[in-house]
Amino acid sequence: MITSSKRTPLTYLVHATVLFLVIIWTIPTAGLFISSIRDKNQLSTSGWWTALSTSEQRLIARAHEPKAQVQEGDRFVIRGNLFEGSAGQIIQFGASSLRPDEFDVGTVAELKKGETLQVLENGDYAFSSPTQWKGSRGDRIFYTAEVPPRFTLENYREVLNAEGLGKSFINSLTVTIPATIIPILVAAFAAYALAWMRFPGRALLVAAVVGLLVVPLQMSLIPLLKSYNMVGEFFGVGSKTYVGIWLAHTGFGLPLAIYLLRNYIVGLPREIIESARVDGASDFDIFRKIVLPLSFPALASFAIFQFLWVWNDLLIAMVFLGNDAEHMVLTGQLRELLGSRGGNWEILTASAFITIIIPLCVFFSLQRYLVRGLLAGSVK
Repeated sequence: MITSSKRTPLTYLVHATVLFLVIIWTIPTAGLFISSIRDKNQLSTSGWWTALSTSEQRLIARAHEPKAQVQEGDRFVIRGNLFEGSAGQIIQFGASSLRPDEFDVGTVAELKKGETLQVLENGDYAFSSPTQWKGSRGDRIFYTAEVPPRFTLENYREVLNAEGLGKSFINSLTVTIPATIIPILVAAFAAYALAWMRFPGRALLVAAVVGLLVVPLQMSLIPLLKSYNMVGEFFGVGSKTYVGIWLAHTGFGLPLAIYLLRNYIVGLPREIIESARVDGASDFDIFRKIVLPLSFPALASFAIFQFLWVWNDLLIAMVFLGNDAEHMVLTGQLRELLGSRGGNWEILTASAFITIIIPLCVFFSLQRYLVRGLLAGSVK
């Protein structure tokens, strides 16, 4: 007997929603990647969606130095090419920043003191003067050109060759790995206690954990730093150390970790726990031999979130580690490359893909546990 399975409208809606989410996540990511391999001049003048089309750019070049001049008859001439090996087509040019498109291509422009400038469509230029050129720098040439799409890895080379990048990468790993492991260990013990151990005030503790989920992180930064400095001064420990940022990330990550793990652990079969207690197992033995192995999906789910959050963090790292080169994390180092105005888009886009290499490795290694752990730990 042949049976035909009909898909319900809800199935089509779910598929369409998933497709929509994939598209809205893929498009910005693709745009970021395309921008990271584009020429920085093209990146600053047009969007990534025009990467495959010719772009019109207003550029500035400097002619060769006066020592490159040659005498032709009674005039001294400096020749060169504005593109210097790259492709393009000149539309207009000028010799002043106030009038960068004053002359059409091929025109012999009359300048001051009898000097002339001619720029051809292919970028060849000729400066001519009745007197010998002097000085150590050539004059500037302003021009408008149609430039074909150009892709390069120079943006990545600039980021990877930056001084201190390797040290900041190690610093980020030094911060992230302990700041991921410590809250998982603490939260696992607390979650088991809140799920299976009976003691007065357990419901209030669970409610307090849920309440801490909505506390803004920024509200507690300064009080937490002052408290840490006071404790560090009492014990003679410096304020800008890795211990401080480990404790800070542990405190900020514990509410979510306890909430997820507690909801997962409380859903484990009661018969397993009761049988172990009948056999004489202690709570620690039950936790270590039964609960932990069964809770690995929830542990992996939180590990992904905690690792991604700590790895991409800049605010807490600035507060608890400072900006010195010895302790600067990767996000701080990349921020320094952007400069004070943050206008180097080519550095920003390339840096974004460099920073996601490690998180992607963590995500794809643990992603099979992500959905299982979230559904079991958040839906109860």
